[in-house]
Amino acid sequence: MRKRGLALGVGVAVALYVTAPQNLDPEFLLDPTTGSLLAGDATRGALAFAAAGCGSCHGAEDTQALAGGNAFVSDFGTFYAPNISSDADHGIGGWTVYEIANAMLAGVSPNGAHYYPAFPYTTYSKMTPQDAVDIIAHLRALPADATPSRDHDVGFPFNIRRSLGGWKFLFASDDWIVTEVPSPEHERGRYLVEALGHCAECHTPRNLLGGLKTDQWLRGAPNPSGDGTIPSIHPDDLGWSAQDIAIYLDSGFTPDFDTVGGEMVNVVENTSKLPDSDRAAIAAYLVVLD
Repeated sequence: MRKRGLALGVGVAVALYVTAPQNLDPEFLLDPTTGSLLAGDATRGALAFAAAGCGSCHGAEDTQALAGGNAFVSDFGTFYAPNISSDADHGIGGWTVYEIANAMLAGVSPNGAHYYPAFPYTTYSKMTPQDAVDIIAHLRALPADATPSRDHDVGFPFNIRRSLGGWKFLFASDDWIVTEVPSPEHERGRYLVEALGHCAECHTPRNLLGGLKTDQWLRGAPNPSGDGTIPSIHPDDLGWSAQDIAIYLDSGFTPDFDTVGGEMVNVVENTSKLPDSDRAAIAAYLVVLD
């Protein structure tokens, strides 16, 4: 009995350790030269904000404010994008730079709770410190909105937030999927696809627990809403040239003279705001995938 009790105690201790929120290292946001907090630039942040697709999820209809409310249906329940406007009570206007960065990159709320990975912090975790503070500076410059965030519609056992620590332990990683890149352009494309753009969140299939099947990277996936499938953008399946992809990300026109539709309308709206070099970098990354 004593050994069984000891084993149970050790098991509980390990479970508590594994599921505990792991916060972002505060030094991540510091200038390595001065040791002070990096200064954010709202103009640069607007481009990083577009690449990260923040407005597509958190934007509300008929307003520029990021009031949230958009529904995301999944096998685990329905998630609702929260208000991330500059409102101090119902948005994130009262949060510190660190608290916002900790949410974006570590998936941890100011009160120490795990966020659901419907928020793509598992890819934002690869974001550079400068992009993080620039996005925050841009967020600060956007209008406030007092719309309260809506609670997620998630049932037991997925409503146990602490268990998300175990999910992060199993599936969250800061490692690049494409480990070797042949040029700075491809490296930039990897960053935009694997980190800021979080393309795999939609275009890569998931296992039963919602973890990405990285061995099927960008090869398409069932639509979480149950309505059709999200297509593969792997070169084996897509068959587009780098120029085709870059043009599509700018104009929304396919090589067959069709036009963008569905959720990709928002994606193209975002990528069209990026410089030509970024769209070319995304295309260069995609066409050389193994």
